[in-house]
Order: sequence, then C-alpha cells, then structure tokens
Amino acid sequence: MPETNCAGVVVTTLNKILAIAGTVLVLGGLALGFRSVSAGGTDCGSAFQPAGGVTPMACDGSLNSAGTLVTIVLSAGVLCLIAAVTLRVVLARVVRAKVNA
Repeated sequence: MPETNCAGVVVTTLNKILAIAGTVLVLGGLALGFRSVSAGGTDCGSAFQPAGGVTPMACDGSLNSAGTLVTIVLSAGVLCLIAAVTLRVVLARVVRAKVNA
C-alpha cells in the first residue's frame, strides 16, 4: 500500500507542475502577443494588433515571427493544461476503481 501512496504523491505533484507550467505559458504567450515589435526602426505594432494604417513590408517578417512565437507558446501552455486535466481525471478513475474493488 505505501507504493500506491508514493505513486499518488508523484502524480499529484506532476499534475500541479503541469498546471502551473501551463498557466505560466498561456500568460506568457498572451504577454508576447501584446509586445510591440519593430523592423528597421519602424514600429510594427504587436502580433495581436499590427500598427494602424498600412504597415510597411519590412514589418511582415517581424509580425510573422512574433505570431509564430505566440502560437507556439500558447499551444505549449494549452497542451500542459490538457495534460494536467487528463492526469487528474485518470488518477480519479484509478482511485475510484480501487475503492470499488
């Protein structure tokens, strides 16, 4: 029985780490999305809101890179949160199965 308790503690700790990492990544991705980028001294705006008016072609690369970075960081955060929820559900089912057995 102590092995099960130790495994439960490890899974619970892993769940908390995944949840915290996911939250930090999602918030970091949002912050990166609002961060202003520039190209050649021209303010291009941010990934979420490009500069008003016609943005120069020099901004295209910077805005695309910023958008890609934001997408990657947000996706990683969401995947961590999904993994944390999945781990929580699986652990709850295992515990419920052991109680019913």
